[in-house]
Amino acid sequence: MTAQFGDYQNEIYAGGLQGVMPPYPLTFDGLAAGAEAALPPSVWSYVAGGAGDEHTQRANVRAFERWGLVPRMMVGATRRDLTVDLFGLRLPSPLFMAPVGVIGLCAQDGHGDLATARAAARTGVPMIASTLTVDPMEDVAAQLGDTPGFFQLYTPNDRALAESLVHRAEAAGFKAIVVTLDTWTTGWRPRDLSSANFPQLRGNCLANYTSDPVFRARLGKPPEEDPQGVVLQFMTVFGNPLRWEDLPWLRSLTRLPILLKGICHPEDVRRAKDAGIDGVYCSNHGGRQANGGLAALDALPEVVEAANGLPVLFDSGVRTGTDVVKALALGATAVGVGRPYAYGLALGGTDGVVHVLRSLLAEADLLMAVNGYPTLADLPAALRRVPNGG
Repeated sequence: MTAQFGDYQNEIYAGGLQGVMPPYPLTFDGLAAGAEAALPPSVWSYVAGGAGDEHTQRANVRAFERWGLVPRMMVGATRRDLTVDLFGLRLPSPLFMAPVGVIGLCAQDGHGDLATARAAARTGVPMIASTLTVDPMEDVAAQLGDTPGFFQLYTPNDRALAESLVHRAEAAGFKAIVVTLDTWTTGWRPRDLSSANFPQLRGNCLANYTSDPVFRARLGKPPEEDPQGVVLQFMTVFGNPLRWEDLPWLRSLTRLPILLKGICHPEDVRRAKDAGIDGVYCSNHGGRQANGGLAALDALPEVVEAANGLPVLFDSGVRTGTDVVKALALGATAVGVGRPYAYGLALGGTDGVVHVLRSLLAEADLLMAVNGYPTLADLPAALRRVPNGG
């Protein structure tokens, strides 16, 4: 019989018969507690924290409680099909790893981008690699194996540098460019401010810049001889508040699909679609960038309606496989997870990430089995608003 994602629980129970306990936690709270103990305080606060008093970060999580799934019986959901088609790619599941700009620092060996890519190769779960990595994008792409990866672009205000980064991503084999719109400046983050810590200003996660010929040409000395000059140049070029008029230029840089990340308003979806963008990414950066906003999940239905068939990726507040299923039921094409896999990485490197991804997929698969949803197409009809908001 062909394996299903839910079989992961059978492996765990079988291990228990031999006295082997799961090596990593199976709940988000357990992962978070372990990661907090494993990571330096400055890295923990950067990954776990959000903007302001973190209301939006909490709202992202609570929003999933306002939706419930109605089970259907006697439909014979012994086999579930979680495959999705995205930009001509046939993916084994709708799960992907959202970009995390300091994921490189979350691994005990300081090379978390490579470890995450290896986990993608082992699980078939795509990785969106950040512009801000410890290792150059080419090295990250080389670890992905047959699993597709996407490249997330923080668009610099130097157009030649932007073009170079995109062309490098294309040459490295990434399958799409994800342009983040909401981080041309950083939001108010009290946790990071309390420790006066911004990793990139300390020279961390800048490998895609120091390995780039355009960036290097802007420096007076080789990067390894002038780390302070690297940081100053990074501060000069980072942060381009893109406007709609910039989309034709972005579109001209590559033949790869382009997605706009941070889209939460239906009118923005329609403008992106009219401009020839290939997909939208509904996200509020997990509550890291702006406080006081709408939970991303609450914005998702209108985004999907406005997209009218255009692929819609989603993240923000996803903690469990059940959350993944609910986001899919609301119309997301694919669902991204961020902090959970970062915490798994902190605890166990590639093995920790693989554990988190397999756990999320197992929960989603078993939920569909028990509730009688053989395919992803069955999910929307099963979704209901919870009375009194949950």
